[in-house]
Amino acid sequence: MAGQINPNLLLAVPLAPLAGSAIAGLLGTKFFGNVVGRKVSTVATIAGVFIALVVSVMTLMDVLGGATFNGDLYTWMTVGTLKMTVGFQIDSLSAMMMCVVTFVSLCVHVYTIGYMAEDEGYNRFFSYISLFTFSMLMLVMSNNFLQLFFGWEAVGLVSYLLIGFWYTRPTAIFANLKAFLVNRVGDFGFILGIGLLLAYTGTMHYDGVFAQRDTVAAAIMPGTGWPVITAACICLFIGAMGKSAQFPLHVWLPDSMEGPTPISALIHAATMVTAGIFMVSRMSPLFELSDTALSFVIVIGAITALFMGFLGIIQNDIKRVVAYSTLSQLGYMTVALGVSAYNVAVFHLMTHAFFKALLFLGAGSVIIGMHHDQDMRNMGGLRKYMPITWITSLLGSLALIGTPFFSGFYSKDSIIEAVAASHLWGSGFAYFAVLAGVFVTAFYSFRMYFLVFHGKERWNEPHAVSHGHDSDAHDEEETDAHGHHHGLAPGDKPHESPWVVTLPLILLAIPSVVIGYLTINPMLFGDFFKGVIYVGENHPAMEELAHEFHGALAMGIHAFTSAPFILGLVGVAAAYYCYMVNPRVPAAFYNALRPIYTLLDNKYYMDKFNDVVFAGGARLIGGGLWNVGDRGLIDGLVVNGSAKLVGVFAALTRKFQTGYIYHYAFVMIVGVLATLLYFFPFWQA
Repeated sequence: MAGQINPNLLLAVPLAPLAGSAIAGLLGTKFFGNVVGRKVSTVATIAGVFIALVVSVMTLMDVLGGATFNGDLYTWMTVGTLKMTVGFQIDSLSAMMMCVVTFVSLCVHVYTIGYMAEDEGYNRFFSYISLFTFSMLMLVMSNNFLQLFFGWEAVGLVSYLLIGFWYTRPTAIFANLKAFLVNRVGDFGFILGIGLLLAYTGTMHYDGVFAQRDTVAAAIMPGTGWPVITAACICLFIGAMGKSAQFPLHVWLPDSMEGPTPISALIHAATMVTAGIFMVSRMSPLFELSDTALSFVIVIGAITALFMGFLGIIQNDIKRVVAYSTLSQLGYMTVALGVSAYNVAVFHLMTHAFFKALLFLGAGSVIIGMHHDQDMRNMGGLRKYMPITWITSLLGSLALIGTPFFSGFYSKDSIIEAVAASHLWGSGFAYFAVLAGVFVTAFYSFRMYFLVFHGKERWNEPHAVSHGHDSDAHDEEETDAHGHHHGLAPGDKPHESPWVVTLPLILLAIPSVVIGYLTINPMLFGDFFKGVIYVGENHPAMEELAHEFHGALAMGIHAFTSAPFILGLVGVAAAYYCYMVNPRVPAAFYNALRPIYTLLDNKYYMDKFNDVVFAGGARLIGGGLWNVGDRGLIDGLVVNGSAKLVGVFAALTRKFQTGYIYHYAFVMIVGVLATLLYFFPFWQA
C-alpha cells in the first residue's frame, strides 16, 4: 500500500512554503533590494501554504484508505554503519498533523494581510511565518531522529526571529532571547535522549529504534543502576518540556506575546508548542516501557495545567490571558500522555489548535478595533461594534472551557476520564489538577469575554492603566511598532476588522464547534491510530474509556450531569457575578488575598529565581573566570608575564653589550663553561 502515496508529491508539502518564504525573504526585503512588492510576497507565501494544505488533505485521504509511506529520500551522510538521511513517515498521526498545521497556517497567512498591512516589515513577516510552517512540517513528517532534531531546532530559531520581529523594542529582544535560551535547556536534554538511544541501538530511524526496544529496556546505565529506557525517555521529555512550555521551562511562552498577534496564534496553536506532544506520542513504544518516566510526565503536566491557569486569572493584557490558557491546556495534553492516553492527547492537540488560533486571532481583531490597545480594562461593550469578532470569540471560549458538544469538550472531558482511570503514581494529584482546572479555565476565559465584549464602554473614560502592548510595561511609549497611537482617540468608537481578518475567524470557528463531535469515535476508539500509537497492556486507561463510550451524542448529553460541566458552569457564573453584577468583589478579593495576588503577579517568582540562581550564577562564574582566568592567568601571567620575562632577560643581557672586547670574551667563556656543565656534568661522574 506504500506505493499509493507518491513521495515526490509529499516533497511539495514542506517545500512549497519554503519556496514562498524564499521569494518573500530574498526578493521582498530591503536587504536584498526589495525586487518584488507586497502583492508578490503575499501571493507566493499564501500559495505555498495552500499547495501544502491541498497535498496534505490528499495524503490524509490516502491514509484513510489504508496507504502509508516510510522511506528515505536523501542520504546526507554515512558514518560506518550509521546512515543519516532525510525521509518521511506518513501515517495517520503525521497526516493529521500536516492538515492541522497547514490549515491553521493558511488562516494565519490570510489574517496577516489585514493585521500587518501598515507594518514596514510586511514581506519579512510573511517570509518568517512560511519558514516556520516549513520547519514544523519537516518535524512532523520525519522518519528519523536527525530530521526530527532539525525541525525541532528550526522552529526554535524561527520563533526567535518572530518573537523579536519588532527588534527596536527592548522588551521584544529580551523575550526572544529568553525563549531561545530556555529552549536550549530543554534541547540539551532532548539531544542526550537521542544520543542514548543511538548508543544502544546504533540507528536514528524510528523503526530501527522501536525494533530494539526490548534490548534498550533490559539495559542499565553504567555506574547508576538506572534503566536506560527511563533515562532516555525522561531526557526526551525534557526536550518536550522546553518546546511545549511545561513547568519549570514554561517561562518563555507568556513573553512570546511581544511578537505580532498572528505569530502568537501560530506558535500557540499549531506549531512549536505542539511539537513536544507530537514527539512523545510518536515515541509511545518507548515511553510505555517506563512507568517512572510516565509518572514524571503526569506530575509535570498536572502542575502546569493547574498553576499556569491561576496566572491567567490576574492578567489584564488580552493576549496574555490566552497565552496562559495555552500553558494550561498543554498541561492537560501532557497529563494525557502520562496516563498512556496518547490518542486523547493528540485529539486535544487537534481541537485545541482550532479554538486557540481562533481566540488569538479574535484577540488580534479586538486589538485592531481598539487601535492597538491590549488592556482589557480599557474595553467593554464591544459586542455591538464588532459582531463577527464577538460571536467567533464566544464560540472559541465555549470550546476552550469544554462546553458539551463543542470540540474542546470531547477532548478535554476524555482527558479527565482517562486520568481517573489511570493507576500510575501521580494520577491522583493529576485528577485533582485537571478537575480544578476546569473551574479556573472557565473563570479566566469568561472574565476576558465579559470585560471585552459586555458591560460598560470604558475606552473613552479617563484611566491610569497602560496602553502598551504589554500591560506589565507601564513605561512603554504611547506608540507601538507600527507607529500607531495606542488606544482610541476621544470620540472614536471601535470598528469591525476587514474581511481578511474576519474570514479566518469564521473558518476557524467551524471546526472549533464540530470537529470534536465528528472525529472522537475514529480517533479515540476506532482504528485511526492503529499501528501508530502503542499502549501497553498494563495501562488500561484507554480500554476503560472505550468501555464507557456510547457515542458522541450520548457523551454530550451525559455531560450535563457531570462534575466538569458543573465546575465549568460555576466558573462562568462566578466570572459573570464578579465582572458584570458586582465589580467590587474582585477588589475585595485583592485586598483580602494580597499576598496570593502578589505571588501570582510575580509569576511564582520563577523569573526572579532564574535571574538570581541561573543568570546570577552564570554572571558570578563568568566574572570569576574573567578575573582569574582571563585577566589573571591569560593576560596577567601568559601574555603580560611572558612579555615582562622577555623584558627582564633583555635588560640583563643589555648590561653585557658594552663594546669592550674583554667583556665579550668573558661572556663567551661563561657560555662555554655552562654548555660543558650541562652536557658533561662532572659531579655525576
